Amino acid sequence: MTTYHVPVMLEESLELLAIKPDGVYVDLTFGGGGHSSHIVQRLSPKGHLYSFDQDADAEANAFADERFTFVRSNFRFMRGHLRWRGVEHVDGVFADLGVSSHHFDATERGFSFRGDAPLDMRMNRRGGRTAADVVNGYDVEQLTRILKNYGELDGAARVARCIESARSAAPLTTTFELVEAVKRVTPPRDESKFLSKLFQAIRIEVNGEMEALQMALEQSLRMLRPGGRLVVMSYHSLEDRMVKNFMRSGSVDGQVEKDFFGRTSTPFEIVTRKVVVPTDEEIERNPRSRSAKMRAAIKL
Repeated sequence: MTTYHVPVMLEESLELLAIKPDGVYVDLTFGGGGHSSHIVQRLSPKGHLYSFDQDADAEANAFADERFTFVRSNFRFMRGHLRWRGVEHVDGVFADLGVSSHHFDATERGFSFRGDAPLDMRMNRRGGRTAADVVNGYDVEQLTRILKNYGELDGAARVARCIESARSAAPLTTTFELVEAVKRVTPPRDESKFLSKLFQAIRIEVNGEMEALQMALEQSLRMLRPGGRLVVMSYHSLEDRMVKNFMRSGSVDGQVEKDFFGRTSTPFEIVTRKVVVPTDEEIERNPRSRSAKMRAAIKL
């Protein structure tokens, strides 16, 4: 499991979940099973964990335990899958939104700019658009939007025009072709950060990650029992902002509902008044954890 993905802030996440031995829990992002396996260890025979992942590679990490069920699906469909299994309410929902180390290391999946591979980036390879579809099929305005919103790239329009110019000669089909296409606008002193943001933006669009997160958060609120806990670990500002807004207001845009008399109503009590981040020791052991931020809340 650890070779697939080293679980980030493991002890902190388990503490924030405050696991009840007889409780029902959901891990929205199974990955290598690191967090899931430790959650199951804290459950009694009456407790149960449902773990979601849409990737076949992740499914290969599933383990046999009567207290555990692996669900091969995108977490945006959490509520439907749980209700189909007779589960109406849960005691905790956990999500580690980071891309597994496995995906970056498996060059052939196209998630990393460090190796040459087909422009794919799909978490679920059973269907759907690929990175090549986005890079070659979106117009400049659409590309600019995702590069700005999902990659927070400076000069997103210039980058989009570079891609359009390159693909006009021939479709971009590999990661190295994409890297070459944006070379003239890539800052020499900050190449790695620039390309990371570029690939992040395209990956988020390919997999519909922001829409999926919004759906999962809204369903979590409906599924959690009063006193149930929502614990989410994110790795970039867009996700963290959405999680922060949702825990504060029950809405991803941060709009707090008011009653007839103007009194505000929020569905959560914030547990993490200050965002939880990895220790220096953990970052040294696992550099990929450095951008992780974790927040937790209790349903009122």
